[in-house]
Amino acid sequence: MSVMRKEMEKYRDIDEDELLKKLSEEELQRLEDELDELDPDNALLPAGMRQKDQTKKAPTGTFQRDNLLAHLEKQAKEHPDREDLVPFTGEKRGGSLLSLSRRFRVMFAEKLDSGELEEALASASDAELCDIAGKTPSLDMNFWISSTQYKPVPDEEPNSTDVEETLRRLKRNDPDLVEVNLNNIRNIPIPVLKEYAEALMENSVVERFSIVGTRSNDHVALAEMLKVNTTLKSLNVESNFITGTGILSLIESLQKNTTLLELKIDNQSQPLGNKVEMEIASMLEKNTTLLKFGYHFTQQGPRLRGSNAMMNNNDLGGLDTHTHTHTHTHTHNTAQMQCCVLNKLSLYHVKSPSLTLIPFHQQSSCIS
Repeated sequence: MSVMRKEMEKYRDIDEDELLKKLSEEELQRLEDELDELDPDNALLPAGMRQKDQTKKAPTGTFQRDNLLAHLEKQAKEHPDREDLVPFTGEKRGGSLLSLSRRFRVMFAEKLDSGELEEALASASDAELCDIAGKTPSLDMNFWISSTQYKPVPDEEPNSTDVEETLRRLKRNDPDLVEVNLNNIRNIPIPVLKEYAEALMENSVVERFSIVGTRSNDHVALAEMLKVNTTLKSLNVESNFITGTGILSLIESLQKNTTLLELKIDNQSQPLGNKVEMEIASMLEKNTTLLKFGYHFTQQGPRLRGSNAMMNNNDLGGLDTHTHTHTHTHTHNTAQMQCCVLNKLSLYHVKSPSLTLIPFHQQSSCIS
């Protein structure tokens, strides 16, 4: 048996109650103080529970506020004030400005013209002007600022589009229905939005479709519609509940769509994330027909890649329009113009009106 165990065996059969009975009152108080579990660093506990009770005096009685205030006031009057380290002699330093301020009061009371007032103010120093401003509270300075009553701006009127009637016109391919605007109509069921997407697959008239703030989600199959539709030029799905998967499928469908010129997908309920933004930038670089893309990238890399892709598409779009107009009449001039426009891209140059691209280092051969 070890020595420690032998020492502990002595205390096994000790009666604690007998030991406590033998302790005096002072020893019991000391034992109680040692056993108190206090937390002085816990600011949430009252002060009495953060430290030991050190008050040994008996209570003097109930608290009486009026008597306490009277005692404190009496004690303050009986206690002599501390003498100043530097005695006050009553000496006044600096010039007195009472006469100057009184003169200005008289001048304002007589309502002098602007010339005399300006001359008087010009002759006063900065200190005198400050003193005048502080000692003439009766001067009304409200004439310096005039309030303007602004006209109340009325709230924007709710969207008055008839959802059911517009859907019927869309299905029958109404030639007068060029734009469909369902913005901020929040009570449109998801099945109705699906019917709009299905109707756009066969519609050949509508060029602009906007469903901003309609609680649309991934189940609205707009991506499948874009793969088939050849008339739509502008699509706006901002401020909805479309996830990153739905956005990627929407942009991926542009590989089979060459007529859509504008796409807005910003301000969705969930952030798309860095991975989705990188994939969006890669898809935009592969597209050559989209001219406007509405989305605020959170990362600088995808933002620069997306903006460069849109800039290239706009430059190429303007070049195609110019070539289509002047190919038959100005063949030689068109080739030179194509070279100049593509020179901005610093990548390729046009060799002939058929838009055959050649590397940048061969630019001298295309201008003759």
